[in-house]
Amino acid sequence: MRAVDPNHPEKHAPAIATTRLTVADVVATAYRETVEAAGRLAEPPLTREEVRAAIDFCADEACAAAGVFCPGCRKWTEREGLATLDQLCARYQSITFADTGLVLSPGGPLPPATFPSLDELARSWAGEEVWYLARRVIRRLKKLDDPRPKRLTGIAGEDFQASPTFVLVRPQLADNIGMVARAMANFGLDELRLVAPRDGWPNEKARAAASGANYIIDAAAASGTLAEAIGDLNFVCATTARQRDLAKPVLTPEQAAQEMRRRIEAGERCGIVFGPERAGLETDEVALADAVVMAPVNPRFASLNLAQAVLLVGYEWLKETKRGTLGRVTAYEEALAPGLNTRGSPPASKEELLGFFDHLESELARLGFFNPPHKRQTVMRNVRTMFARMGASEQEVRTLRGIVATLSRGKGTGRKPPT
Repeated sequence: MRAVDPNHPEKHAPAIATTRLTVADVVATAYRETVEAAGRLAEPPLTREEVRAAIDFCADEACAAAGVFCPGCRKWTEREGLATLDQLCARYQSITFADTGLVLSPGGPLPPATFPSLDELARSWAGEEVWYLARRVIRRLKKLDDPRPKRLTGIAGEDFQASPTFVLVRPQLADNIGMVARAMANFGLDELRLVAPRDGWPNEKARAAASGANYIIDAAAASGTLAEAIGDLNFVCATTARQRDLAKPVLTPEQAAQEMRRRIEAGERCGIVFGPERAGLETDEVALADAVVMAPVNPRFASLNLAQAVLLVGYEWLKETKRGTLGRVTAYEEALAPGLNTRGSPPASKEELLGFFDHLESELARLGFFNPPHKRQTVMRNVRTMFARMGASEQEVRTLRGIVATLSRGKGTGRKPPT
């Protein structure tokens, strides 16, 4: 395995052993293209493990320990103290500009270099944060190996709970398909079908826009007609913002979710159809559905974009199944319930709250706050009512007592500022 040489004898920079490739060359290609493209920079090509070793070296900033950095990296320009473009050019033996053929020969210690143009060099002379690019590549590889978010865990031992199929008819932009997949993943929906997508299928733009919901994109199937896409379904809803001259049930998204859940639990397969971004479904396409879904909207501005429509229906579906959580749940974060989040501190007892009131009243009296004195009872009644209304936790009462104690000591301007 060709490992990273922290101080390559020819490149005088972290480079791949037995090649003239710097770590920055490998990382930049892996970031802008693919890991496979980075491997093809060498002859024979680098293995995936060799490319990954170079990326890990850069992401860990291992170059800092060796004190040698890749030209073009911001760490190199910072270490060299290059404050101007002239100082950078003076470091190379020669510089060739590909667009004009112009060659500069400063006679510096670094080997000859070629840049696309003088303007390109001027824009990049401060250096690129290559270690940041390496970390982005690692994140991308992790998503490929372990795509997120996952399907919702099933009920009663099932791998996942059956859910409606979402069908996009003639979607115009691959980016919108990706955003639809992301919205579906938010609400535990798995199956996406496409009818005659304008930009073809599969499409990498959709994968990029999915932001981690790659398992939906990878499993999405494309058909030539709507009839083919819904052929195996038993009950189909069509979404629309325009009224149609069709005798069909009209459901809100909430009612559609309830009806589809009832049918799915009875063993039927259900789907919901969304039209193209510009004009929605044709009336003949709506006619193929069993019911129409229309959302309550501003009648003067009723059109939703594709991802918004999917998000709206998906939210109602997950709400109906009662399987979602408020925000994410991880190994370190438990599901939250609606209401006041006390962060683990129980509500203060009456004894603790009354103790705080006594403490506060005694300090206010000592400092002459009650003036005139006969107003003391009324003022303290209002204070007790105010603090009782807040429903303080044990921790909050302790904090309030600490504030009173600190203020009563009167350190004032003699207190040292925190360091």
